[in-house]
Amino acid sequence: MICALLIFGDAGLPRPLTELSPWLDIQTDAVSNVFVALAAQRHRRFIKTHTPLDGLPFDERVTYICVGRDPRDAAISSINHLNNMDREVLVRARAWAVGLDDLTSLLPAGQPQGEDPVARFWRWVEDDVPPREGLELLLHHLATFWDWRQAANVVLVHYADLQADLEGEMRRLAARLGIAVDKDAWPHLVTEARFDRMKNRAHEVAPQVTLVGLWREPNRFFHRGTNGQWRTLLGPEDLDRYRARVRRLAAPDLAAWAHGGSRAAVWRGGTAAPPDPCW
Repeated sequence: MICALLIFGDAGLPRPLTELSPWLDIQTDAVSNVFVALAAQRHRRFIKTHTPLDGLPFDERVTYICVGRDPRDAAISSINHLNNMDREVLVRARAWAVGLDDLTSLLPAGQPQGEDPVARFWRWVEDDVPPREGLELLLHHLATFWDWRQAANVVLVHYADLQADLEGEMRRLAARLGIAVDKDAWPHLVTEARFDRMKNRAHEVAPQVTLVGLWREPNRFFHRGTNGQWRTLLGPEDLDRYRARVRRLAAPDLAAWAHGGSRAAVWRGGTAAPPDPCW
């Protein structure tokens, strides 16, 4: 959404966001249709993907923006998305677009409705055979961009930084993308990028919202938008177990950024911020 606001300079988008910025790897439309739609665009293209950088062509003409979030909150978000998604709608669309030969290996493992949310959280954190989704895959995804963070065309953005200084982060991204924004437009653009505004516009800006029925409640895609939701599931005694898992999967500097953004990492500014006592 921030890219859309910067590119168009206004919140009045010409089409639903998911059509302006197709989500390539969800594969609910034929690739030929996606290519036709992209070829018809006359604005600067911006494409959504969940593929790590090591699965993408690396092209100096492209800017790669990686968005991080505290993995513990990402786990809560993932559980909410799965509860809100009608998988039958997804399967039907995917069967038409690309077939179902690989679907079993791609869908997250079954997570029964009503299962203890704590058990679901720990499966997301600790399940790695194979990593279809979860902490191992998320930290690998972030690491592929982290390793290229000094590249001129790789930008790291963290949810905690967006929460702390949305306008500052939007201005930083505009500079990295080489987009000039009229000074009088900034207040409007920042307002439209805020969580509550996007939740109110879910029918326009939620991913795949044009696939009718995929989200049981489109505005529930934007669930709470707060940090630290994991604290409702984990107590102090659980944190050692979680930290031990992270230490096996990520280098300390990446782990610090993944959990707290630029204010917790050494990569931006040269010195580490005081560590989060919960991390």
